[in-house]
Amino acid sequence: MASREHHDGGDQMAYLARRENPFEELFDFRRDFDDIFNRFMTGAERPTGMLGSAPPIEAWVDSKEKKYHLRIALPGVDPNEVQLNLQGNYLTLSGEHKSTEEKKDVDYLNKEFSYGRFERTVILPEGVDTEKLTAEYNNGVLEIVAPLSATALPKRIEIKSLPKAKAAGA
Repeated sequence: MASREHHDGGDQMAYLARRENPFEELFDFRRDFDDIFNRFMTGAERPTGMLGSAPPIEAWVDSKEKKYHLRIALPGVDPNEVQLNLQGNYLTLSGEHKSTEEKKDVDYLNKEFSYGRFERTVILPEGVDTEKLTAEYNNGVLEIVAPLSATALPKRIEIKSLPKAKAAGA
């Protein structure tokens, strides 16, 4: 589509480029706003070193079994496209979520799936036996498990009350 404009005695052609999806920027804005709002409300920080969106994680210590668990949501990601690297206590997950098909001649109303490279580094807590890490991928979730030493397990510390005479003199 083109329109003609007349400037100082000459004709110039002004070309108007048609966007693939006129709502794409609006959806990007909404996604960014949701991300900022969620981080503000939860106090969570955005992981660094990401291209595309960061895969969400869940980490916990099982005190009974003396194990550290880390779960990473990777829906739609081929596990053969994921790499895990360990350097000291830094566990780095990287890979690529590839689009399975590109639809031609369609006008998307909403397109929130994220594709592209991703990378995330997690600092493993002290006491995790990094020599015995295991990783299993099932239904779009990567679960990493490692045994813990006794020093890594949470322990309760007793709080002692001072007699009032000693507390007042301090």
